[in-house]
Amino acid sequence: MSARAAAGRPKPAAPLVLVSNRGPVTFHEDGEVRRGTGGLVTALTGLASHREAVWIASAMSEHDIEVADANGGGSFAVRAPGGGEYRVRFVASDPEAYDRFYNVFANPMLWFIQHYLWDLSNAPDIRREEVEAFEFGYNAVNEDLAAAVIEEIAELAQPVVMVHDYHLYTLPRMVREARPDAFLHHFVHIPWTQPDAWRVLPSRITEEIFAGVLSNDIVGFHTRSYRRNFLQCCRDLMDLEVDFEAGVVSFDGREVWVRAYPLPIDHVATARIAEGERVGQLEGELLRRRRDFLILRVDRADLSKNVLRGFSAFDMFLEQHPEFVERVTFMAQLMPSRTDVPQYAEYLERIEALVAVVNHRHGTPDWMPIQLKLRDDLEEAMAAYRHYDVLLVNAMFDGMNLVAKEGPIVNVRDGVCILSENTGAHEELSEHALSVNPFDIQELANSIHAALSMPAAERARRAAGLRAIVTSRDPGDWIDDQLADIAAKRAGGR
Repeated sequence: MSARAAAGRPKPAAPLVLVSNRGPVTFHEDGEVRRGTGGLVTALTGLASHREAVWIASAMSEHDIEVADANGGGSFAVRAPGGGEYRVRFVASDPEAYDRFYNVFANPMLWFIQHYLWDLSNAPDIRREEVEAFEFGYNAVNEDLAAAVIEEIAELAQPVVMVHDYHLYTLPRMVREARPDAFLHHFVHIPWTQPDAWRVLPSRITEEIFAGVLSNDIVGFHTRSYRRNFLQCCRDLMDLEVDFEAGVVSFDGREVWVRAYPLPIDHVATARIAEGERVGQLEGELLRRRRDFLILRVDRADLSKNVLRGFSAFDMFLEQHPEFVERVTFMAQLMPSRTDVPQYAEYLERIEALVAVVNHRHGTPDWMPIQLKLRDDLEEAMAAYRHYDVLLVNAMFDGMNLVAKEGPIVNVRDGVCILSENTGAHEELSEHALSVNPFDIQELANSIHAALSMPAAERARRAAGLRAIVTSRDPGDWIDDQLADIAAKRAGGR
């Protein structure tokens, strides 16, 4: 506990109800329990372990549905891999509705809007399929989860419901209509874009999304920039009264607070994982093969992560600085993501093709410039974190990016972080990282050279600065900030 004594932490009168698309665990054959994937799960796992809570989420597998049925559709206790016990409630939606919800509307439509990914001269085309996906997919799944929330809070007086991310924008209005006394708090884990980005959607859908989000009492984002963008959208798209200084939107006779809560990592748990036995074994293998320098990226193979430009910049760096040939390896651990969405499957193919080109162009019989690992292996990532000289985080846009926080507290070589100015983490870490425009490949190539040739004292100063910032707060502080605002708003504050 880093910033506030436990005795001073605000305590809700009843268990928190968390609701998100993904839950903390998924069930597999033979009763195997696996941890849920993604940064959101990491954040909420910290919340659920710090407070008494019931976590409502969509069933992700047929085995999740079987477990839900065995518990009568209600909540049940489950112990997660790696520790931690939670109360979970799985909600099964119609498979066709869920496919429309996730693969047609939430991804790619909302994700692309909120990461500025659309090439507007070519896409998207809004047809009946997209409109019906919103009504009969997105809203249908939101209704399913809202019904579970309403049932879960039926016996609670003045319940607190914490809604998470872009999958559930219309759920709060459904809960508000059923339980006007509920306190609704919505945290958005991805960027919030400026008003024009939202004009891709038909105005009716945009208005319904904003009406859903503004049915909350508090709306939270990772950064002040996303907060400001949301307030601008409320003013420009919804013609609402907005107090930019106070962060308040007047909607439907209520005041909605809009706040920034930068997400910290559990640095103690992260460091503990890095000391594990398997991490040590993998570390030994890495050191046996290590060249003079190691560049590392750990990402999902998502379009927003800007993987192709990262490899193009490395290609340019080798071309312009041949003295580093055979002395540096770029290790990229990428987790395949949303491969059933055509744009993602094509992107992964382009990544593999570019790696082949760079390796062919610069490689030698006993040296491969880029090592591409298409898998999700936390312990392997931790072993690489410990020994990178450069950590590359060049996302086009990113809600926060926890890799930029995990790497520096595990690394033992005073590694340099090259950080995109469009990541949420940049607001906190920019002073001690090398900031880059993620679209400027030459600047990125120059930054790789600057990082690899940086004097040891400067590397140490920057690394110490990153560690100090990352370890100054923990998930408990993040949760406390939100609970304190909930208590303040309930007390009539502003």
